[in-house]
Amino acid sequence: MNIDKTIILTGDFNIRDSDWNPNFRHYSSHTDDLITIADSLGLELSPPSNPSPTRFADNLYDTNSVIDLVFLPPSNTGFGQHTLHPEICKPSNHISLIIEISIGEVNTDINIWSIKKDSKEKKEFISSLVQDVQSLDTSTIRSQANLESSVQQLANVFENAVTPYKRLGKISDILCLNNKNNQLERRVRPPKDVPLDAQLWT
Repeated sequence: MNIDKTIILTGDFNIRDSDWNPNFRHYSSHTDDLITIADSLGLELSPPSNPSPTRFADNLYDTNSVIDLVFLPPSNTGFGQHTLHPEICKPSNHISLIIEISIGEVNTDINIWSIKKDSKEKKEFISSLVQDVQSLDTSTIRSQANLESSVQQLANVFENAVTPYKRLGKISDILCLNNKNNQLERRVRPPKDVPLDAQLWT
């Protein structure tokens, strides 16, 4: 899904800094780079509603730390509202961060790939994809550069395979019934010209 405005930047940045951990009395030079990137995207560091370490030490020589961060637009309703859950961490030593954010307008243009079930197109798609993947030469992977080149070739194979089935659709804030477990799910509405049996939910 391609959205032209960044909504959230989050993850394990592995940067210890006094800016987000008052118990850590040092400043990291990497902080400037991270803040510059966030600022270029119109984002700011979102403080959790219940501050705590986000990673717990797993040995006697380490200390608990705050390295899992959330950056949001200050105007977003989720800014400063995410919660930390130390009780949800196993088997990782990082805790869970839970947030609800607004993604803006109800409808956003996206690309949807659709292939009719059990159709000739589906068989051709699978056959072509398998053939192209099998033709990739991986015998030359002896360095990082070779590996990156092979990964790019694989990405190109998938892109070329799905491009003929790409259509413009809309993200609609709708709820759909999942017949398998009778639960409501938020889904992407396909274009109107795509028949029901041709929908490929994303």
